[in-house]
Amino acid sequence: MGMGLGDSIRVTLFGESHGLSVGALVEGIPAGTEIDIDALRADIERRRPGRKGLSARSENDECEILSGVYEGKATGWPILLLTRNSDTRSRDYSFLPDHPRPGHADLPEQVRSGGAADLRGGGSQSARLTYGLVTASSQVRGVINSLGWRVDAHLHSVGDIVAAPLFSLDRDAVLPEESDMSRLNCRDEIASSLFASLINEVRMDEDSIGSSVECIIEGLPLGLGEPWFDGLEPALARGMMAIPGARAVEFSKGTESSRMRGSQHNDVWQKEGQIVTLEGSAEGSADGALGGRSTGAPLRIVVHFKPPSSISREQNTLHLPSGEKQPLMIKGRHDPVLGPRAVPVVEAVARLIVADLGKIGGFISDKS
Repeated sequence: MGMGLGDSIRVTLFGESHGLSVGALVEGIPAGTEIDIDALRADIERRRPGRKGLSARSENDECEILSGVYEGKATGWPILLLTRNSDTRSRDYSFLPDHPRPGHADLPEQVRSGGAADLRGGGSQSARLTYGLVTASSQVRGVINSLGWRVDAHLHSVGDIVAAPLFSLDRDAVLPEESDMSRLNCRDEIASSLFASLINEVRMDEDSIGSSVECIIEGLPLGLGEPWFDGLEPALARGMMAIPGARAVEFSKGTESSRMRGSQHNDVWQKEGQIVTLEGSAEGSADGALGGRSTGAPLRIVVHFKPPSSISREQNTLHLPSGEKQPLMIKGRHDPVLGPRAVPVVEAVARLIVADLGKIGGFISDKS
């Protein structure tokens, strides 16, 4: 059904946006892995709806760990995580399935299911299911931290406004509560203020806007990754592109590479003591993966998200019973931008992918 991610550490998502619950089944977490409940709650809070200027859906998102964890440690058996949906307004979707929304998967999903799909709020296609990714990734924090691997992300751009590179910012600083930085998951104070103003302007115009998230993966050993389609970048790209609304993924120098010469783009190998690395690693400019395997340098990823498809202004779209275009006003509580709440999801996918590849490659053992 395509709801699973990973091979050795595997996550299977379940639930619907307006169903009873959403969550994930996590398999392959080494026995003895420490489960940090405070970190789990912090991750949940960063993607939770209800933040000022974003989606007004109010879910407490409390995580129930139903199996696989005992006295704060993974037992080595499957971990079942879920949260109960409590703030659904299904009447907002009474126009479905007759009047599929522009930019949404309503019609393809209805055809795929032979008319049996739950389309309310996007059903199983909804970004609500990213809750399972975020909670699942918190289960591998302990084993990743013990290896010195690190994953950080923040809001990189909104529209044409771009934040400072994440590698140049303080990634350890606690973001001030109630600040634009905290609300938008952005570590650039100046850009956060500009982002907030632009998002509010777009929201007042009953529209939405595109955005991107930058992610840095650091501390990976030389050689992590598998050949070809299970390489580090292919595996990460597959996971990132599954996040609802993702439209492009860049690695290292990204699309700028297509405008460069080889003499500009190539990074030079060097030896520092007993460590082989690349020039530019300390500045975050070296390529973090070559041939699908980690180089030991930080790996930079930028994930681009489309403008949210549900907007408050009237749109014309196909009305299936009549076969004609008719106006549609979409009610409900929707984000005017995806990037802020996608930040912890991008982190989560990155954390799950490197943990999975780490276990496949023997960098992570079955016992923590």
